[in-house]
Amino acid sequence: ATIGEKNATDPFGRNEEVAKIEITVLSLAFLAAVVGNLSVLLAMYRTRRKPSRMHLFMKHLSLADLVVAFFQVLPQLCWEITFRFYGPDFLCRIVKHLQVLGMFASTYMMVMMTLDRYIAICHPLQTIQQPTQRAYIMIGSTWACSLVLSTPQYFIFSLSEVHPGSAVYDCWGHFMEPWGLRAYITWFTAGIFLVPVVVLVLCYGFICRTIWMNLKYKTRRKSAGAVAEATKNGILGRNSVSSVSTISRAKLRTVKMTFVIVVAYVVCWAPFFIVQMWSVWDETFSWDDSENTAVTLSALLASLNSCCNPWIYMIFSGHLLSDFAGSLPCCRRLRNKFSHQDSDSSIRRTTLLSRLQGPRLSEPFRDLNPVPKNCSQIPSAS
Repeated sequence: ATIGEKNATDPFGRNEEVAKIEITVLSLAFLAAVVGNLSVLLAMYRTRRKPSRMHLFMKHLSLADLVVAFFQVLPQLCWEITFRFYGPDFLCRIVKHLQVLGMFASTYMMVMMTLDRYIAICHPLQTIQQPTQRAYIMIGSTWACSLVLSTPQYFIFSLSEVHPGSAVYDCWGHFMEPWGLRAYITWFTAGIFLVPVVVLVLCYGFICRTIWMNLKYKTRRKSAGAVAEATKNGILGRNSVSSVSTISRAKLRTVKMTFVIVVAYVVCWAPFFIVQMWSVWDETFSWDDSENTAVTLSALLASLNSCCNPWIYMIFSGHLLSDFAGSLPCCRRLRNKFSHQDSDSSIRRTTLLSRLQGPRLSEPFRDLNPVPKNCSQIPSAS
């Protein structure tokens, strides 16, 4: 039977026009999430640069987003196409478990990435002591915690009749009346959205405070009198290892990247959880998946979050994009062609820069190390 014929025999029908929009958006979201996150993973695999802790967190966040794409967005897409869940009871329970597992893993991996940035900025001395081992512990605990927190889905959802005596079956949840659904939605919202957002806000509050102190210190250091006074009073010596004076540009760039990831997460998921909480706490709310526009739009917006993260990585880690492009055969040949054509001009530019910068950078020794008059006088590296 066709989908239309199945829906015609279902006493609890749906709006087919809205369903077509949902199918289109979910299909695009699934393709964008898969292509984007696989591109990030391939770029990390192909890169010749030494992987950092941030790359480790980015890799596992991409894996978590792929779990969301394959086990949340894709099942939801199939669900929208068939309208009802056509499968055995155990498959219903597994799908519901994996859907929530991906949400927990993606959210908590983002929290762990932010905590790592907090430690690197606000407590830089702790990053000296086995930072990679700590990162693996944080990542492992994230996956384990997500697995445990999503396990109750096996006991809540099952293949059952949408209405007693209707003979129409779907993968539905069963809750204690009248408080069960309200408790489930509240716990779900707190665990995946409210608590992580509070932790993220606190972390970025401390990070912004530390960066502000760093900028304030650098501004004061421009004044010779302020530096002399600080050194004299022993407040800040030359060899101090204060967290406010060790923030590198690379760290600031990773902080900006994680901040944009957090903003994208809040923008995509906030409407969904607001609507969910509204539906269970407002007694006048009319819950109708086929007609309620707020429910449909908030669910579609939430599915777009896994599409955003990989492109944010590419923007803030420019070398990932170049490494990924270089791994493609067509781009590799093009890059080699241009690099071969530009090799001579690159040498000439380097020599010219050495002429211009050499005397200025080593002014006391300009007479002892004269700049060669042409390229042929530069001794070979071999």
